[in-house]
Amino acid sequence: MKGHKIEVNKRELSNKKSYVKNLRSMDEIPGIYYSHDSKDSIPFSVSKKVMHDALKSDAQVYQISVGSKARDVIIKSVQYHPITEEMLHIDLYGVRMDQEVTVKVPIEIIGQSEGVKAGGVLNQTLTELDITCLPGSIPQNIEIDITDLNIGDSLRLGQLSLSEGLSVEGDEENLIIAVNEPVQVSEEETEDVIDDSESTSTEPEDSSDNSEEQSE
Repeated sequence: MKGHKIEVNKRELSNKKSYVKNLRSMDEIPGIYYSHDSKDSIPFSVSKKVMHDALKSDAQVYQISVGSKARDVIIKSVQYHPITEEMLHIDLYGVRMDQEVTVKVPIEIIGQSEGVKAGGVLNQTLTELDITCLPGSIPQNIEIDITDLNIGDSLRLGQLSLSEGLSVEGDEENLIIAVNEPVQVSEEETEDVIDDSESTSTEPEDSSDNSEEQSE
């Protein structure tokens, strides 16, 4: 399997804000490369355009050259600015194509639940899963069809049906999604709310009498 190629530039490791700021002013994103078979990490930088193109590709495994060696990598994490959502830092993790890795894969909900159609409330507690597989088998997402979920039904990790070669990490009882009963508000509770609102409201003071007194 041939991965999407990312051109990176080796850089010095520096904690100085001015150095990192200078990199970003040149539309370069700082990053760190590390791997399963080495404790050493290699700092690098990559252009924003190259990184945006890589993220838009369908690849899950990428090829880079750091130093004099070509390496297969996955994107382990991307740090974004909380307001502008600009990429601030990237971690690349070197892999072997014949050794399994564990990565976070987003969940994609498909279908419309029968329970939701009947008035139930959809409650999704997980948005991504820890999936273990070979690098070449990393999926873009995990699809979960909720069409047959009725009110009171739920789906847990142990009930997932995954493609061959994929396994999910975590407690089998961990809840992924559920269709809950709609919240019922009784007539008594509604009346209590109305009574409370009426008791806290005050009528505006009629100032006509005061104005008449002042004019006499």
